[in-house]
Amino acid sequence: MKNIYTRGGLAILSAVALTLAVGCGTSLKTPATADVAVSKAAVANAAGAGGAQYAPVEMAAARDKLARANKAMLAKDYELAIELANQAQADAKLAQSTASSLKAQAAADVLQDDIRVLREELNRPR
Repeated sequence: MKNIYTRGGLAILSAVALTLAVGCGTSLKTPATADVAVSKAAVANAAGAGGAQYAPVEMAAARDKLARANKAMLAKDYELAIELANQAQADAKLAQSTASSLKAQAAADVLQDDIRVLREELNRPR
């Protein structure tokens, strides 16, 4: 009885290994739709966060790479599409981070200005 279970376990393990090997071998032959979709969302998020205003160079790079990834998808060059989509996502995240940082700095500057005015008011002779 023990040999039957061992053979069954071995068969299952072999099937799993074969599935993984086939899956890994064909990963670049399948459309990179998910990668492009994630990058599209990242570009949209960066634009919504003010990326075009505060980080125009990074946003332009992200949009360009996303457009090129879409063209690569149409040409069925999925490896290039994945690479460009990942680069577009990185550029979009950089644009979003830059925009957030610059907006926070602007808010801090306004706050410091308000504090300066309040101190002047408090120090004014009465």
